[in-house]
Amino acid sequence: MSGLQCLTSENIWFDKHRYDEAEKRFYEGANGPAVQQQQSSSHGGDQELVVRMRSLEVENQTLHKVVETLRATLQKLEVRVAVLEKSPAPTAVPCTKAAPVKQAENGNAAAAADDDDDDIDLFGSDEDDEEASRIKQERLDAYAAKKSKKPALIAKSSILLDVKPWDDETDMAKLEECVRSVQMDGLLWGASKLVPVGYGIKKLQINCVVEDDKVGTDLLEEEIMKFEDYIQSMDVAAFNKI
Repeated sequence: MSGLQCLTSENIWFDKHRYDEAEKRFYEGANGPAVQQQQSSSHGGDQELVVRMRSLEVENQTLHKVVETLRATLQKLEVRVAVLEKSPAPTAVPCTKAAPVKQAENGNAAAAADDDDDDIDLFGSDEDDEEASRIKQERLDAYAAKKSKKPALIAKSSILLDVKPWDDETDMAKLEECVRSVQMDGLLWGASKLVPVGYGIKKLQINCVVEDDKVGTDLLEEEIMKFEDYIQSMDVAAFNKI
């Protein structure tokens, strides 16, 4: 048997490479979109990674700039502290307060009296001591006379009174006339008005200024309540020191 006959008698797949090629193309066609999608996904992930890396680089550069600025500021502060430590502390300068100058009619006389005091010899003769005592006494007398001329402070108070009539038929003009007729040293009547109370009745509200040492509320009430034909009661609505 020849060689060609032997090969034809054997079960050999001569077209296998053709079938392999067709199978390869088939699988490549079937898996093509998935592979492309994977490739596009991988490409998109790479782009995102690149963007993030660039952002980190920019942030890193910004942080470097901030660190450099802080470092420069710290160096300036260190230099200033070193200079301050080397410089001597400033010495305190005593403050001299000038005495106020009095502008009065007897200014020259007071200055002359001060000069006389400077000329007094405390360890001199008895005549010098008598002269110093006389000058001192004159000054004390002048001070006492000056102080006695000052007006004494008078304590005063402002009082608001509520004066009520018996009924609505009471003549309120006559009632106010009776109240103002109360006159005494240290009493000064002020403004007044009628204030409704109810049921047609009105009360007289009147203000007065009194000297505390001369006129008291008890005395004032006693004098006003003497007009019992018109006045039922009197109350202190407000009391203020002036």
